[in-house]
Amino acid sequence: MNDNQVAPEFSGDDIIVCREVHKWFGEFHVLRGISLSVKRQEVVVIFGPSGSGKSTFIRNLNRLEDHQRGTLS
Repeated sequence: MNDNQVAPEFSGDDIIVCREVHKWFGEFHVLRGISLSVKRQEVVVIFGPSGSGKSTFIRNLNRLEDHQRGTLS
């Protein structure tokens, strides 16, 4: 997380919680400390430029790929 980012607040109502998730492909650091919480019935959009890690993050959430550091629950 960068100095100007605010960490999400986590509560017992969260159905998806990601904390400081990191993923590398060799030397390429794709996911850099991603933290996110999603509550029941909440809609979340993940967007960004090509190659920014959107699909990799979703594959990690779906457990189709393993992350190297952090927690997903």
